[in-house]
Amino acid sequence: MASPVEQFRIQELVPLKLSENIDISLTNSALMMVIGVFVALLFFWIATARRTVVPGRLQSCAEILYEFIANMIRDNVGKEGMRYFPYVFTLFVFVFLGNFIGMVPYSFTYTSHIVVTGALALTVFAVVTVIGFARHGAGYLRMFFPKGAPIATAPILIPIELISYLSRPFSLAVRLFANMTVGHIMLKVLAGFVVSLGALGAASWGLGYLGAFAAFSMVAGITVLEFFIAALQAYVFTILTCIYLNDAINMH
Repeated sequence: MASPVEQFRIQELVPLKLSENIDISLTNSALMMVIGVFVALLFFWIATARRTVVPGRLQSCAEILYEFIANMIRDNVGKEGMRYFPYVFTLFVFVFLGNFIGMVPYSFTYTSHIVVTGALALTVFAVVTVIGFARHGAGYLRMFFPKGAPIATAPILIPIELISYLSRPFSLAVRLFANMTVGHIMLKVLAGFVVSLGALGAASWGLGYLGAFAAFSMVAGITVLEFFIAALQAYVFTILTCIYLNDAINMH
């Protein structure tokens, strides 16, 4: 039986090396990212191809998703945050599809790799930091020393605020990576129990079938839970991005 972590192994599909140190080969992770982008483009193209006053099913889904992200930005950032709607919306769709594509059998969950979630988190961190300094200049450094705090507390507050700020990309990346990885490992392990106990039941006149049924029930339940977690983690990643944007635009 394959190891539960075998499903996360990066496999080279189309080798392409520009030099000894530059490898841009197409991997299973990259392929799933391309598929995710293609699915998103295809969905929104079909959903908005024939826009009507009374929307159809696909147009309704697209509009609901649009309003969901727009309301998230308005509630957490304000109207000024709507100028960054395309970035936040794209981020949500990319993470959401990455989580859900990974639930398809024999696919690959690209959000289960820290290099992917880390790159997304560092991008968010860089964008938010640039926006903060672009809007407030050197005044953005007030983020590390709240207004009205006694000067005597500066040696304590500034290091704490700085560490908290610099840990943002780490917490964003690890939260998404860990949740997707652990869930898929649990599914793989329990699915292995179903096969093993089923074989035991066949060899012992059905005594293992009860255990196999119990394991299968757990797999079904965790699968449903994983779909919920896939959507929840995309939401959490996006809403934290909005909170960080609010700090950059309005400061705390």
